[in-house]
Parts: sequence; C-alpha cells; structure tokens
Amino acid sequence: MISLVREISRCRICADKFLHQPRPVVRLGTTATILIAGQAPGRKVHASGIPFDDPSGDRLRDWMGVSREVFYDTGQIAILPMGFCYPGHGRSGDLPPRPECARTWRQRVLDELPNIQLTLVIGRYAIDWHLHGVKKRNLTETVRAWEAYAPDVIPLPHPSPRNNIWLRRNAWFESEVLPFIQSRMRECLKSG
Repeated sequence: MISLVREISRCRICADKFLHQPRPVVRLGTTATILIAGQAPGRKVHASGIPFDDPSGDRLRDWMGVSREVFYDTGQIAILPMGFCYPGHGRSGDLPPRPECARTWRQRVLDELPNIQLTLVIGRYAIDWHLHGVKKRNLTETVRAWEAYAPDVIPLPHPSPRNNIWLRRNAWFESEVLPFIQSRMRECLKSG
C-alpha cells in the first residue's frame, strides 16, 4: 500500500487540465474497516493536503460520531475521493472530479483495501460509481433508500454547508440515517 500511495502522490495525468499544480489527496491503510468514498478535494484541502480539513469535514465527522484522531487514523478509516486533486472552481462551485482518477486508480486502490466493512458514499459522483446500476433516479431518492444498500454501503449527500437547504428539507436524514451510521461506525471500529 505504501508504494501505491507514493505512486498516487506523484500522479500528474490531469496536470494539463488544471490552472494549478496537481496535489493528490488520499488517506489509505490496508487494515481500514471503513471507506469514505468522497468527491474531490476542495480549495482548502488542496492547500493543506489533508482530506476533509474544512467545514465539510467537521460536519462529516459529526455525522459519523468520530473524533479527528479516529477520522485520520488510516488503520481504521480510508479516505478515497473520486478525484484526488482539486478540480478548480466553476460558475456554481467546485468543478466535478476529473474522471481520469477513477479510471486509473479506483479499482486498484479498492483491491488493496480487503477489510472494508462500511463504505460511506458521499455525493453524486461517488454514488454514480459505487452504486452504478442500483442507484435511484436522483441523489435524494438514493439517500432516502439507504436501507436498501445497508449495512455495508450508505449513500450520503455531501456534508458541505452548501447543502444546508437540502438537510433542512430532508429532516429524516438526521433522524433516521445518522443514528444508523453512528451505530455501524462503532461496530466497524471495534472489529478493526
């Protein structure tokens, strides 16, 4: 796994697509029992090199019921976005993850994570890849159907503050999904 992470850190397959230098951001460990399948690093994460080192990460850790220490322990939790580098900013927020990352790296990395018991699939791009063929018509319907994918996979909206309206409109998410996630997290962390 160490050599694979080094290889990813040197990846430049999308360098000509960015207005900035690529900086792949992943956190991987072969003993991890939980996988966070995210979208792509944002501007702040690009600067720090630490995944979910922003308000989205604060909310995600709250949803999961874990501390920063546990969250960043690669022996317990692997963080694998769909795109490893910050894709840049567009008209209505960050651009989508570059597709080259998933095509080049995703299955290879997943093959190195044999102990995953729970995958938190965050946002549309990760849902499209991880739930291809079984996702519902849109993100809300897919997240609403979370029990169909549980206990091993849980689709989530992105924890970005930009989704506050979605969270207010879908109060069931906090009352139904989050207690299950936190309970399942405790199970997986104990078994790891």
